[in-house]
This record gives sequence, C-alpha cells and structure tokens, in this order.
Amino acid sequence: MNPSLINWAAVVVAALSSFIVGGIWYSPALFANAWMADNKLNTDKLKASSKLRSFGMTAIFSLIMAANLAAFLADDKTDLTWGTTAGFLAGIWTFSAIAIMSLFELKSWRLIFINGGYSLVSLTLMGAIIGWWR
Repeated sequence: MNPSLINWAAVVVAALSSFIVGGIWYSPALFANAWMADNKLNTDKLKASSKLRSFGMTAIFSLIMAANLAAFLADDKTDLTWGTTAGFLAGIWTFSAIAIMSLFELKSWRLIFINGGYSLVSLTLMGAIIGWWR
C-alpha cells in the first residue's frame, strides 16, 4: 500500500455512490416494502426517526469504507478490473458478516439478502470508482 496513491476525490465520489445505490436499493421500486416488513417498520416509524443521525452517520461510515478500500487498492497495478474485483470481494466479506449477525438476530433470509446484497453492490461500485479513477 502506498498512501500517496489514494485519490481522495475518488474516495468521496465512491462514498457518495453508496447513497445513490441505497436510495435505489431501498426504494419502493425495489426492496423498501420487504425491508420494512421484515424489520417490522412502517413509514410513520421511519418519519419519526432522526434523519440527521441516520444520514450523517451513514455518510461517515461510507467515507470510512471507501477510504479503507482505497487504502487496500493504493498500488500502481490497480485498475478498473482489480478495483471492481476487490470491491466485490469486500462485499462478499461484509455480506457474510451481515448474514452471521442476522442469523443470530433471527432475521429472515430475505432480509439477509436485501441488506447483504446492498453491501455487495455498493462496495463493488466503490471499488470500480476507485480503480477507474486513479
């Protein structure tokens, strides 16, 4: 790892991409209804939650994830293919962690695949952005 090879603009864009993926993934067009049902949530509960807390902490954790991935990819050989592959592999890792915790929380397989799938897609895109934008 060579920290001087980290493109911080790419890190920020990669972190922002997770918001775009999340907005689509957890929208009513895709998985919002199933996600809410399996979490025993409704729109009233979601509206009453702190948006600043949820989105603020999401932004911080997305930046941490993107920076961590960029650190692993800080190598002269990194390109779009390797960035995408590394992001996918990181997504498999986080999918597995989500699955382990969710199984002990007695969550449904549907919810595991919704949340784990988001992580897999989001990190794959982050890796592609970081790998491409060198």
